[in-house]
Amino acid sequence: MRVFDTTLRDGDQMPGVELGLEDKIYIGHLLDDLGVDYIEAGFPASSEIDFRVVRILSETSRARIVGLARCVARDIDAVVEAGAHVVHVFIATSDIHLKYKLRMSREEVVERAVWAVEYARSRGVEVLFSAEDATRTEESFLLRVYRSVVGAGCRYINIPDTLGTATPWGMARLVRSVRDAVPPWVMIDVHCHNDFGMATANTLAGIYGGADGVQVTVNGFGERAGNAALEEVVAALHFLMGMETRVRLDKLTLVSRKVSEYFGVKLPPNKPIVGANAFAHEAGIHVHGVLQNPATYEPLPPEAVGNRRRIVLGRHSGRHAVEWALKKMGYEPSRGLVDYILSKLKEVAPRMKKVTEDMVASWVAEYMGTGSRGYRSAPCAIDTR
Repeated sequence: MRVFDTTLRDGDQMPGVELGLEDKIYIGHLLDDLGVDYIEAGFPASSEIDFRVVRILSETSRARIVGLARCVARDIDAVVEAGAHVVHVFIATSDIHLKYKLRMSREEVVERAVWAVEYARSRGVEVLFSAEDATRTEESFLLRVYRSVVGAGCRYINIPDTLGTATPWGMARLVRSVRDAVPPWVMIDVHCHNDFGMATANTLAGIYGGADGVQVTVNGFGERAGNAALEEVVAALHFLMGMETRVRLDKLTLVSRKVSEYFGVKLPPNKPIVGANAFAHEAGIHVHGVLQNPATYEPLPPEAVGNRRRIVLGRHSGRHAVEWALKKMGYEPSRGLVDYILSKLKEVAPRMKKVTEDMVASWVAEYMGTGSRGYRSAPCAIDTR
């Protein structure tokens, strides 16, 4: 399955984020090492930074480097001059965009799209075509646009859910319609936004409908509510749909956290796949199950995606978690000691919000009658490795 990463273009358009040249080059190399197939490195006509990033990554990356362009000669020329392997041309096709943004007729849009594909091909580069706002475009017209650009020699198209308004069942049906309307050798990507929280689901539905490539960003960063998250989509392709990519799964968490750092955006702990709590367990029943067999409460091994399992002590903990934690800390978990620690957890955890390993050691000392120690702030979340 083809993975097209647009963190450096669509992700970089995230409000409040400003990436410098060195930042973008570093992230580009991270993505290349991660194993994505295409890296959309920027919009060369829009800034000197994007032009230089496309040029540098085109010369240093294994992945194919893509530059974005409107259907105008100036934009296409900038992508070609920057040395990109692929020019990604786009034009809006929905009636609302035609009326209020482009002020063009449908006929004019088709003519412009065909011209852009033909012009880009004449410059000797691979062409990817996107019909912006595809999911809000009248289907018969959308199919006409895609047939027209394919007829002009485009072998690679993208179906964007620009405003995140698609549903999974609607996305699957639309992609199937497009797939049936173009020759089987045409590559089809889906590009989904997360305005209704369905970007990952819609991306997978697009694959179900016949697409053979996904357009994603690390951590789902991007405009408004963001894009389909690379780590979620790739993990789901591998572990839920039985599909392979070239992405190095064990580097997903590292890349996620590095990109988060460079973007200056802190990830929520419950972020799927790569979050600090993605494989953390506190509730007694869950901990008991995980300690017997991790698959009882983990849908995939955390180490497979570069994350780790954590057992957290708190108000919801049960005997098995306390016994296990005490053994890890080097104490013999007698019944009396376990009962004492459990009582302390019920009493202290709601007030302290975070139970630390030193707090547990202090309670052990109290129980043993040997006094107490000061508390440190390290949470009592013990790595099971």
